[in-house]
Amino acid sequence: MAVDELDTRILRLLLERPRTSVREYARLLGVARGTLQARLDRLERDGVITGTAPSLSPAALGHPVLAFVHIEVTQGHLDEVGEALAAVPEIVEAFSITGGGDLMTRVVARDNAHLEDVVQKLISLPGVVRTRSEVALRERVPHRLLPLVESIGRSARK
Repeated sequence: MAVDELDTRILRLLLERPRTSVREYARLLGVARGTLQARLDRLERDGVITGTAPSLSPAALGHPVLAFVHIEVTQGHLDEVGEALAAVPEIVEAFSITGGGDLMTRVVARDNAHLEDVVQKLISLPGVVRTRSEVALRERVPHRLLPLVESIGRSARK
Protein backbone atom coordinates (compact mmCIF):
# COMPACT_ATOMS: atom_id res chain seq x y z
CA MET A 1 0.00 0.00 0.00
CA ALA A 2 1.25 3.46 -0.84
CA VAL A 3 1.62 5.85 2.08
CA ASP A 4 1.67 9.50 1.06
CA GLU A 5 2.88 12.57 2.91
CA LEU A 6 -0.46 13.19 4.67
CA ASP A 7 -0.59 9.57 5.81
CA THR A 8 2.92 9.99 7.20
CA ARG A 9 1.91 13.13 9.09
CA ILE A 10 -1.12 11.30 10.49
CA LEU A 11 1.00 8.33 11.60
CA ARG A 12 3.53 10.65 13.22
CA LEU A 13 0.79 12.32 15.27
CA LEU A 14 -0.66 8.96 16.28
CA LEU A 15 2.75 7.89 17.55
CA GLU A 16 3.62 11.18 19.24
CA ARG A 17 0.17 11.96 20.70
CA PRO A 18 -1.73 8.67 20.97
CA ARG A 19 -4.44 9.99 23.30
CA THR A 20 -5.55 12.91 21.13
CA SER A 21 -9.02 13.12 19.59
CA VAL A 22 -9.70 12.81 15.87
CA ARG A 23 -11.01 16.38 15.89
CA GLU A 24 -7.74 17.62 17.40
CA TYR A 25 -5.65 15.60 14.93
CA ALA A 26 -7.61 17.18 12.07
CA ARG A 27 -7.05 20.65 13.51
CA LEU A 28 -3.31 20.07 13.96
CA LEU A 29 -2.99 18.75 10.40
CA GLY A 30 -5.18 21.43 8.87
CA VAL A 31 -7.55 18.94 7.21
CA ALA A 32 -11.27 18.27 7.51
CA ARG A 33 -12.32 15.78 10.18
CA GLY A 34 -13.99 13.63 7.50
CA THR A 35 -10.78 13.54 5.46
CA LEU A 36 -8.80 12.48 8.50
CA GLN A 37 -11.35 9.82 9.46
CA ALA A 38 -11.34 8.40 5.93
CA ARG A 39 -7.54 8.21 6.00
CA LEU A 40 -7.56 6.51 9.42
CA ASP A 41 -10.17 4.01 8.22
CA ARG A 42 -8.07 3.20 5.12
CA LEU A 43 -4.86 2.85 7.15
CA GLU A 44 -6.66 0.43 9.50
CA ARG A 45 -8.29 -1.50 6.64
CA ASP A 46 -4.90 -1.82 4.88
CA GLY A 47 -3.26 -3.10 8.07
CA VAL A 48 -0.94 -0.12 8.58
CA ILE A 49 -2.61 0.75 11.89
CA THR A 50 -2.99 -2.48 13.82
CA GLY A 51 -4.23 -1.39 17.21
CA THR A 52 -4.85 1.38 19.67
CA ALA A 53 -3.94 -0.31 22.94
CA PRO A 54 -1.62 1.48 25.38
CA SER A 55 2.01 0.43 25.65
CA LEU A 56 2.62 -1.33 28.95
CA SER A 57 5.86 -1.88 30.82
CA PRO A 58 6.47 -5.47 31.97
CA ALA A 59 9.08 -4.13 34.41
CA ALA A 60 6.52 -1.79 36.01
CA LEU A 61 4.17 -4.79 36.23
CA GLY A 62 6.77 -6.64 38.31
CA HIS A 63 8.55 -8.50 35.50
CA PRO A 64 11.86 -6.64 34.96
CA VAL A 65 13.81 -9.60 33.52
CA LEU A 66 13.68 -9.86 29.73
CA ALA A 67 15.04 -12.85 27.85
CA PHE A 68 14.95 -14.09 24.30
CA VAL A 69 14.39 -17.83 24.31
CA HIS A 70 15.09 -19.74 21.11
CA ILE A 71 13.20 -23.00 20.83
CA GLU A 72 14.09 -25.97 18.65
CA VAL A 73 11.03 -28.03 17.73
CA THR A 74 10.62 -31.63 16.56
CA GLN A 75 9.96 -31.59 12.84
CA GLY A 76 6.24 -31.39 12.08
CA HIS A 77 5.25 -29.97 15.49
CA LEU A 78 5.77 -26.26 14.93
CA ASP A 79 2.07 -25.36 14.92
CA GLU A 80 1.20 -27.26 18.08
CA VAL A 81 4.20 -25.87 19.97
CA GLY A 82 3.26 -22.39 18.77
CA GLU A 83 -0.26 -22.88 20.10
CA ALA A 84 1.08 -24.14 23.43
CA LEU A 85 3.27 -21.03 23.77
CA ALA A 86 0.14 -18.87 23.72
CA ALA A 87 -0.86 -20.45 27.05
CA VAL A 88 2.33 -19.21 28.79
CA PRO A 89 1.58 -15.70 30.10
CA GLU A 90 5.25 -14.73 30.44
CA ILE A 91 5.72 -15.09 26.67
CA VAL A 92 4.91 -11.66 25.27
CA GLU A 93 5.91 -12.45 21.66
CA ALA A 94 6.82 -15.51 19.62
CA PHE A 95 8.08 -15.78 16.06
CA SER A 96 8.93 -18.58 13.64
CA ILE A 97 12.51 -17.94 12.55
CA THR A 98 15.26 -19.14 10.27
CA GLY A 99 18.72 -19.98 11.53
CA GLY A 100 19.46 -21.55 14.91
CA GLY A 101 16.15 -22.81 16.20
CA ASP A 102 12.60 -22.78 14.96
CA LEU A 103 10.95 -20.25 17.27
CA MET A 104 12.15 -17.16 19.08
CA THR A 105 10.19 -15.90 22.06
CA ARG A 106 10.38 -12.76 24.13
CA VAL A 107 9.92 -13.80 27.75
CA VAL A 108 9.50 -11.59 30.81
CA ALA A 109 10.01 -12.75 34.38
CA ARG A 110 10.03 -11.48 37.96
CA ASP A 111 13.62 -12.58 38.52
CA ASN A 112 16.15 -15.13 37.24
CA ALA A 113 14.60 -17.98 39.23
CA HIS A 114 11.21 -17.23 37.69
CA LEU A 115 12.85 -17.14 34.25
CA GLU A 116 14.31 -20.58 34.91
CA ASP A 117 10.84 -21.86 35.86
CA VAL A 118 9.41 -20.49 32.60
CA VAL A 119 12.21 -22.08 30.56
CA GLN A 120 11.62 -25.41 32.32
CA LYS A 121 7.92 -25.13 31.44
CA LEU A 122 8.89 -24.56 27.78
CA ILE A 123 11.27 -27.53 27.75
CA SER A 124 8.48 -29.77 29.04
CA LEU A 125 6.12 -28.91 26.16
CA PRO A 126 5.53 -31.83 23.75
CA GLY A 127 7.54 -31.24 20.59
CA VAL A 128 10.22 -29.02 22.18
CA VAL A 129 13.70 -30.48 21.66
CA ARG A 130 15.81 -27.79 23.37
CA THR A 131 15.94 -24.13 24.26
CA ARG A 132 18.65 -21.48 24.29
CA SER A 133 18.18 -18.32 26.33
CA GLU A 134 19.73 -14.89 26.10
CA VAL A 135 19.02 -12.42 28.91
CA ALA A 136 18.78 -8.77 27.92
CA LEU A 137 20.98 -6.55 30.07
CA ARG A 138 19.78 -3.11 29.00
CA GLU A 139 17.47 -1.78 26.31
CA ARG A 140 19.57 0.27 23.88
CA VAL A 141 16.89 1.18 21.34
CA PRO A 142 13.31 0.97 22.55
CA HIS A 143 10.64 -0.36 20.24
CA ARG A 144 9.96 2.47 17.82
CA LEU A 145 8.39 3.11 14.46
CA LEU A 146 8.63 6.89 14.10
CA PRO A 147 12.04 6.87 12.32
CA LEU A 148 10.65 4.35 9.81
CA VAL A 149 7.51 6.45 9.27
CA GLU A 150 9.64 9.56 8.75
CA SER A 151 11.85 7.72 6.25
CA ILE A 152 8.78 6.56 4.32
CA GLY A 153 7.45 10.13 4.39
CA ARG A 154 10.69 11.48 2.92
CA SER A 155 10.45 8.88 0.15
CA ALA A 156 6.81 9.81 -0.53
CA ARG A 157 7.78 13.46 -1.13
CA LYS A 158 10.25 12.56 -3.89
